[in-house]
Amino acid sequence: QVQLVESGGGLVQPGGSLRLSCALSGGIFGYYTMGWYRQAPGKQRELVASITSRGTTNYGDSVKGRFTIARDNARMTVLLQMNSLKPEDTAVFYCNAMHQFFAQREYWGQGIQVTVSS
Repeated sequence: QVQLVESGGGLVQPGGSLRLSCALSGGIFGYYTMGWYRQAPGKQRELVASITSRGTTNYGDSVKGRFTIARDNARMTVLLQMNSLKPEDTAVFYCNAMHQFFAQREYWGQGIQVTVSS
């Protein structure tokens, strides 16, 4: 069974930076497109960024130019570097893994809080 464990969240001031990390276990990392989603109170969950096994990336419009997603295949980890953070980035961030051949094999992390506030 695939498991995803997130780390790196917390409280940061506007304009600051945070790096989120998500480690995958129980599966073959190279078979999965990895992504980060977020959900703010009262809002729907939205895509932040994703990266395929080949390294193709996709970003939500609100984070383009500020966030960078990367994967470390050797460590079976996906990273999200978040710069120039804004209060509206405050949300619970979720790591996602979707099998590239079998989309029904989709897994979520438990979520990690990111709060941007002065």
